[in-house]
Amino acid sequence: MVITYIRPDKNFLAVHEQLQYINAYAIANDITVDEEFLDHTSQHKRLDERSEVTKYFQSHTDSILLVYDVWVLSTNMEDLIQMVSCLMKNNYKVHFIKHSVIMSQQSSAMLILGLMDQLRQKLQENSTRVIGRPKGSKSSSKFDIYISDLLQYIKEGKSVSEMARLLSVSRSSLKDYIESRELKQVAFGSYQAEVSGNAEEKVINTIVCPQ
Repeated sequence: MVITYIRPDKNFLAVHEQLQYINAYAIANDITVDEEFLDHTSQHKRLDERSEVTKYFQSHTDSILLVYDVWVLSTNMEDLIQMVSCLMKNNYKVHFIKHSVIMSQQSSAMLILGLMDQLRQKLQENSTRVIGRPKGSKSSSKFDIYISDLLQYIKEGKSVSEMARLLSVSRSSLKDYIESRELKQVAFGSYQAEVSGNAEEKVINTIVCPQ
């Protein structure tokens, strides 16, 4: 089974931005997604408060998991270690789209540590400046909860008016949302993460050791 996991974080990427890259990656690598898990749990909740997520992953062993980056799993290092360990124990193959690398039971420890250290560096960088949305990112919207439905409607060729009627929402507001999030491009995978050379080596080389 192939699962996509999307979890927005105000300090990283919104839902539609993650989907842009995930859809493009899936199309480029001829991967068919079976299920999509859109997690709107607060970024501040710890893993023991995210029972819906942990139960879901435990019930889908031996699966392929597509996520944009490590922070999607958790931005708490303790929780991240536990989640990665459990995913590996349950024989997941996790594709980190941003880096074009795959983490599995056969992966080197250096790759896993490199991914975690990138997050550590990012969190350390954030702690030294005023936290805010990354430049160019979009704030959350009331339409975010409909994003999976909207992408399906777009693929089916439905008009904005049809979609607005189905969701019982304002046509003009929905049109603005679809355009601002570039959902037509998202739906058909016209975005591609730019990664060249040895992807795993690039991740490992980002590890920073104390001076």
